[in-house]
Amino acid sequence: MKSTKISAATGSAFLFAATLVHAQIHPAAEAQVLELSKQSIALRSVEGEGNQTPQVAELFKQALLDGGWPEETIEIVPFEDTAYLIATWPGSDPSLGPIVVSAHMDVVEAKPEDWERDPFTPVVENGYLFGRGASDTKFEAALALSSMIELRRQGYTPTRSLVIAYSGDEETTMRTSKIIAERLRHARLVLNVDGSSGTLDEETGEPAFWTWEGAEKTYVDFQLEVTNPGGHSSAPRPENAIQQMSEALARIGAYRFKPEQNDITRDYFAKAAALETDPELSAAMQAFAADPADEEAIAVLRANPSMVGKIGTTCVPTLVEGGHAINALPQRVTANINCRVFPGHSRAEIMAELERVAAVPEVKFSDRTGDESIEAPASPVDPLLLAAVTKAVGDSWGKEVAIFPSQSSGASDSMWYRAIGVPSYGASASMSKASDRFSHGLNERIALSNIRPGIAYYLSVYKDLTSQ
Repeated sequence: MKSTKISAATGSAFLFAATLVHAQIHPAAEAQVLELSKQSIALRSVEGEGNQTPQVAELFKQALLDGGWPEETIEIVPFEDTAYLIATWPGSDPSLGPIVVSAHMDVVEAKPEDWERDPFTPVVENGYLFGRGASDTKFEAALALSSMIELRRQGYTPTRSLVIAYSGDEETTMRTSKIIAERLRHARLVLNVDGSSGTLDEETGEPAFWTWEGAEKTYVDFQLEVTNPGGHSSAPRPENAIQQMSEALARIGAYRFKPEQNDITRDYFAKAAALETDPELSAAMQAFAADPADEEAIAVLRANPSMVGKIGTTCVPTLVEGGHAINALPQRVTANINCRVFPGHSRAEIMAELERVAAVPEVKFSDRTGDESIEAPASPVDPLLLAAVTKAVGDSWGKEVAIFPSQSSGASDSMWYRAIGVPSYGASASMSKASDRFSHGLNERIALSNIRPGIAYYLSVYKDLTSQ
């Protein structure tokens, strides 16, 4: 059936009727979430010429000003073609480290000709908001901000300060992310609302489980290079750059790093196993949680694309370029190895291990990652955070939901905080079906049924984190 576009007013009415009825109604905040989400999606906050991230920051600033924030407590700092936003709600006890709410205002590129709907024209259809940034992460940024405005509207006074810290280039260089973390290194903890934390059942639409992200792997790119004098292809030399690179890549491709775990991943495997419907996979998860050296469990997990990255470092060849003519010996061959490094290992350590594995002296390795990634330890299991989110998830959705930690294979603003000793946790309010997750892809969307329980979630979490 062809979907029908719904006007903003009709869409809001549909949203309120369809949302779970147990959550308290906050009409002004609910309307503001949708409006801010739509307005921010309409701003093309993409790196390069015409980047409208500064306009997104201005949009959010105006909402805060209207919500009672004095102008001197809000900063928009221009940086190259983007900008970042820091807004502080001072607590009654300035000696306490603040609670930072982190998100990003930029999005990845989207080409209108590839989408069913224009990616920068927000559309409400059948209870979903479509547009670039709907799930990553303009909707959640608007939800977290509007909820904080609602909390201030209610007359609440935080003991700890609450700080909105929205970066402007998380999807690219992450330079503003690093700057913000340095400025807020005195924080008690960071609540990173980037992305959905909850998963809904595909059939019933009910909450299946909710995860908080306490660690992430380090993103690394290594360049491999072989050079050779070359020559005419009719007179082959014993040393051929393509052959030498091929030998190195074959060994690296076949290599498996030692499986390992930390407190975050151990708890993930132990608790997520109970929700896994595949008996063999569930048993492997339980066995690995108990013993990370269990060979049978490791074999099962490595064979599963969704699990192989959770049990250790992974490195895979992603690009190869070589030769200059079809009738000449290659003079230069390069390759890229992309790695996602388990927390606790340095980039230099992993590069040295790959060099040993390749075992081709002519292949020269170099780290081409630059300063856009950094090693960061896992955040500790924090009783304050865990109690706050457990209470908030259960209360906002009106039922007990399985909650357990996770470790991300991607990069987020959290790594910059963790690298300087500030614990950061991915813990957003929204829940999605796995089939509705289109971050960075076509027809990105978010279910608007997240608004009402999402506001309840943030109101609860903000109070619990800032009252002590």
